[in-house]
Order: sequence, then structure tokens, then C-alpha cells
Amino acid sequence: MEAAKRNLDLTEGVIWKKFLLFLLPIAIGTLFQQFYSTVDAVIVGQFVGADALAAVGGSAAVIVQLVVGIFTGLSSGATVVISHGYGAGDKEKLHHAVHSAVAFSLLAGAIITVVGILLTPDALRWTKNPQEIMGDATLYLRLYFLGTIPTLLFNMGAGILRAVGDAKRPLYYLVVCCLMNVVLDLLFVAGLHMGVAGAAIATTLANLTSALLILRQLTRTQDAYRLIPRQIRIHKATLLHILGIGVPAAIESAMYAASSLLIQVPINTLGTEAVAAWSATSKVDGVYFALMVSFGVAIMAFVGQNYGAGKYQRMKQGVRVALTISLSITVALSILLMLFAPYCFRIFTDEPLVIQYAIEIMGYFVPFYFLWTCIEILANSLRGSGDALVPMVISVGGICGLRILWVFLVVPHWNTLMGISICYPVSWAVTVAVLILYFCRGKWRRL
Repeated sequence: MEAAKRNLDLTEGVIWKKFLLFLLPIAIGTLFQQFYSTVDAVIVGQFVGADALAAVGGSAAVIVQLVVGIFTGLSSGATVVISHGYGAGDKEKLHHAVHSAVAFSLLAGAIITVVGILLTPDALRWTKNPQEIMGDATLYLRLYFLGTIPTLLFNMGAGILRAVGDAKRPLYYLVVCCLMNVVLDLLFVAGLHMGVAGAAIATTLANLTSALLILRQLTRTQDAYRLIPRQIRIHKATLLHILGIGVPAAIESAMYAASSLLIQVPINTLGTEAVAAWSATSKVDGVYFALMVSFGVAIMAFVGQNYGAGKYQRMKQGVRVALTISLSITVALSILLMLFAPYCFRIFTDEPLVIQYAIEIMGYFVPFYFLWTCIEILANSLRGSGDALVPMVISVGGICGLRILWVFLVVPHWNTLMGISICYPVSWAVTVAVLILYFCRGKWRRL
């Protein structure tokens, strides 16, 4: 009874109500996750300076995005497999998927920690990180990598709970840990004057707490997805199924981050002010992207449960509902960001040139957000049905491939904020056109 009350059955009831009930805690949770890194940037920018803001939010932030993005993609495979098992009532499939996912998180986290710490200086040099912030950026990244295992465990655990319809508990844990991160940031950075090291340590401790809370919940539940520590191991067939869905998503996330790293290189050549502005912009428009990630997670679980239950018509109706709601929110948020962006950037820094650059960058992104909204909903709907490879190919080719070509062919002749920034909306437009064509003519048409 306890599990039934907590978990939403997405295969029954009024679609828009069930979707919104499931979406809301995920949306709030992703915003709190965005708040994690934003708090670091705000406190470091205000109490240490623009150089420290650039160190935390420039190449270092993109490298963190690369690592976390890869594993988030892999964890989406577990989410889909678990949602299929939950929708079909397959307890054995659930048990194997949960324990394989956690075992894989521990193994992958350990490898990423060691490799990340060793390669941090080389990665920063490759991105042409400004020399004046190299020391702070290296220190921040290495301390962040020490918390890789807790970060991956939380993301995987949250994915497991959301796959079975429990979106509230991951939210509760994120709220607690975000507040903890704020307090520790103020203590370490503003109080003890530990600079970027304080920001990294605060985030790592908060991530550790969130991981412990979600593991505690998974071990205490009496439902079929209960985690039994002594049974944590990799079930080969289940892991291959998870990776079959997760690897394409991980490759896609890695390519997104790799293309962002490549774009960071010409940004770094424009000076510390431009790097700080790019960093501040990523935090402000990160609010939008965090919301769209929540829509992607929600529709993937919705489609997954209904696909597992064989309710294909309801699955398609849910996609239309998700598109309508997400596009409406995108339009409203775009207007608000264009109106209030100048005030938002003053939260990070008082330097006029940094604010001027940041406002300019936002002008190239915000009017085209609606394109990304369609990409997020359609691609994750396809993944929820188990179709992960083609969306990956479309996204990698349309977004990442085009941006890489842009950096090598266009930016050398147009190395300005405008010349660099507009490759984002151009790549979104190409990708969404191809994705819509596949969505309308591919597997979904036959369901």
C-alpha cells in the first residue's frame, strides 16, 4: 500500500493530470540541481571576483558537463528498462536492472574519478583555458572529481525512482542538499575565504549527502525495486539491455559536451570577460534547459510505462500533451528572460563589460528556445519506447556535427560572440527538422 500511494501509475487516468503530477517534482528537482552550480558561480563571483567566476564556469564547467552528461545518458537506459519492467509487472526484470545499475555506477564512478584527476591539467590546456585562471580551474575540477561516485549514484537512484513513478523523493533529497550546498558555500567561500576550493568541497559534500539519502530509500522500500546491498552485481544480459539504450544517449551527451568544449576554445581567446559572460549566461539560460530536461525525463518514463503495458495510443497522446505544455512554458520563459536578463546577470558580477557581453549572448539563444523544446520531447519519447540509436544519430549529426564544422570552417573568419553563438540555433533548426521527419515516418507510425 505504501508503495502504491507513493508511485504514480502513468498507464491509467487523465493524461494531462497524470503527466503534470509526475512532471512537477522532477521540474523542481532539476531546477534545484541547476541551482547547485549557480550558487557556486554567484558566491564565487561576488566574494572572489570575475577571474574566479571564469575558473568555475568556463572550461571547468564544460568538462563537468561532459562527465555527468555521459553517465546521465547511460542511466537513461536503466530508467527505460525499469519503466518497461514496472509497466509490465516483471519483478525479476526490475530486480536485475536495479542491482546492475548500481553496480555499474560504482564501477564507472571509480574509473572516472581516477582518470578525471589525472587528466584535468591536460584537458584545461587543450581548451586553451586562460593562463591566469588555470590554477583555480585545476583545483576546482580535481576536487569535483573526488565526488564523482556520489554524483553518479544519486543520478542513477533518482532515475530508478522516477521510472516507477516516484518523482517526489528525489525532489525532497535535492532540496535538502541544495540548501546544504548554499550554507557550505557561504561558510567555506565567504566565511573561511577558501575560494574555488571551498565551492568544490561544498558541492561534493552536498552530492554525497544526496547519494546516501537516495540509497537509504532504495534499501528500505518493500517494493520489487528494492536494493539489497549484498546482491549488488552486474547481470550481464540486463546490463547489455541497459547499455543498448543508454550508450546511444551517453554518446549523444558526450558529443554535446565535446562540441561545447570545442566552442569554449574560441570563447577563451576573447578574454576573461568573455569567459565570465559565457559562464553567467550558461547559468541563467540553464533554468530553461533544466526545465526541458525535466520534460524529457517525464515523457521518457511516461512512454516507457505505457509501452511496457502495450498502451500505444495513450503513449502517443501523452507526447502531444507534453509538447503542448512544454512549448507554452518555453514561450513564457523566453519572454521573461529577455526582459529580466540584465538584472539576472548583476547577481553574478558588477563588471559592466561582462554584463554587456552576457546580454548579447542571450539575444542569440532565447528567441530560438522553442526548437530545443521539440528536440527534447521527441527524442526522449523515442527513447522511452526503446528506440535510442536513431535519435542519437540525428542529434549527434545535426547538433554536434554541425557545431564542430562551424567552429573549424566559420569561426576562424568570424571569431566574435555573435559568430560563435549563432551556431546553436542553426544546429537546433537542422536537428528538429530531421527529427520530426523520422518521428512521423518511423517506428511510431506502426505502433
